[in-house]
Amino acid sequence: MIATSVLPKSTFNKLQKLDTCAVSNAIERLKGRLRNEGSIYGRELRCLFPNLPPMLGYAVTGRMRCTSPPTSGRAYHENMNWWRYLKSIPEPRVMVVEDADEKPGAGALVGELHALIGGALNCAGYVTNGAVRDLPGVEALGFHLFAGCIAVSHMYAHISEYGKPVEIGGLRISPGDLVHGDRHGVQTIPLSIAAEIPEMVSEMSREERQIRDLCKSPEFSLQRLDERLRYLPGDGYEVPLGEH
Repeated sequence: MIATSVLPKSTFNKLQKLDTCAVSNAIERLKGRLRNEGSIYGRELRCLFPNLPPMLGYAVTGRMRCTSPPTSGRAYHENMNWWRYLKSIPEPRVMVVEDADEKPGAGALVGELHALIGGALNCAGYVTNGAVRDLPGVEALGFHLFAGCIAVSHMYAHISEYGKPVEIGGLRISPGDLVHGDRHGVQTIPLSIAAEIPEMVSEMSREERQIRDLCKSPEFSLQRLDERLRYLPGDGYEVPLGEH
């Protein structure tokens, strides 16, 4: 078993109901990390099923290749060592696979069959800079896909290594990291402050509701807006504790 921290079920369930933007705001307010860290950025990834509820799980990491055959095994789904490794990560899980080919996205590792197996092993979704396929079938399973592109064929898609940190869209993800995703994208949640995030989201929602009410009020003015904003806690760009 790979050692990793696991959140209490009550905390996990609360986080699972939150959208990524709210969680990101809370992490910033709690100074959990630098603001330019912790999320996948750029055009390297998109959410294929934006209407699914947020995805949350512990990272199962690997690298794949698809432009050349594997050294053993005939098909992409036959690597039982990958599935055995997956079971060593606490549930629920998110498969995070870096396409290590020179030009990622030529072939898709994950389609409906792979998603079926993953779902049976309590995986909530799949994150890759590479390709995916079988979109209608996978969506019907309620299985999240975050990918760089879509492909017709598996080609020679296979897991070439697993159990090591990977990097997708500027985000380094290690085995057991808590991965959170929805229509806005994918981020990791620092386990050290995870328990504080739901309450912080509630507090920030109350603050935003006050601003929203003011903006809709006939009494709105820039002076009143300035007065209201002055009461908000500082959201300056402070360096997180331990980063000074």
